[in-house]
Amino acid sequence: MTNPQFTGGAIDLGALADRKEQTGGFEPFITVDEAGIEQQVIQRSMQIPVVLLIGTPRSPDSESLKAQFEKLAAGQRAFMVGYVDADATPQIAQAMGVRVLPTVLALAGGRPVANFEGNQPADELEQWVGALVSQVGPQLQGLSEEADAPEPAEDPRLDQATEALNAGDFDRATAVYDEILADDPSNAEIKQAKATVAVLKRVQGQGEPEDDVEKQLFAADQEFVAGDPEAAFDRLLALVKAEPRAKERLLELLTLLEPGDPRVIAARTRLASALF
Repeated sequence: MTNPQFTGGAIDLGALADRKEQTGGFEPFITVDEAGIEQQVIQRSMQIPVVLLIGTPRSPDSESLKAQFEKLAAGQRAFMVGYVDADATPQIAQAMGVRVLPTVLALAGGRPVANFEGNQPADELEQWVGALVSQVGPQLQGLSEEADAPEPAEDPRLDQATEALNAGDFDRATAVYDEILADDPSNAEIKQAKATVAVLKRVQGQGEPEDDVEKQLFAADQEFVAGDPEAAFDRLLALVKAEPRAKERLLELLTLLEPGDPRVIAARTRLASALF
């Protein structure tokens, strides 16, 4: 099933019904990628020690350590293991200064506290983990109750919105989002989804404008929907000094990406320079 969506970092409308809270149930062994390193590893290490295993499926030692850590981590809450596949996410290995695979780093309070390279006998590995938990664990916050909290129930109306989007009925999808916002006015994801639908409707339902400025605004919408927000921002930034509509359109499109997105930060910086 194909859902209308923006590429380039904007919200995936079809994924709203499937999105899980990051604060869901605790998992003692996880696979970590570059996008999750901050939330899943650094933030978790504020609560309990986190063992970061950086390895590769090509290495028997890596696979052996991975299996041993999975066994040690299972069924406990005193520490967590994050596995990084250095082949799939080399950026993490580079950022950690890893020279040998496998490398193991222990983090606590967001900082490395111990490390070793290569494989280890099972008994020595167990002792190493035990020392980490007993010596470092008490200095940390511990897991909060929300780590075991059940995930919130999904709003069934999200399925209705997805069905409407699949059918190209943007007005119906917008109405569903309005219903949800009436019950939960502060829901940022739904606000973003509604704004996204407005742009998508504008692009798919509008013919070629006759006004020159409107042509530029329409072209920016098309670029954004096509997954090239930087081109859209460039186009609008070139007009903001002379045309208030360009500023309004730029600010609208900026809200459809995460505030911390580097492209948003760069565009807002350039906007401030252009206006002041």
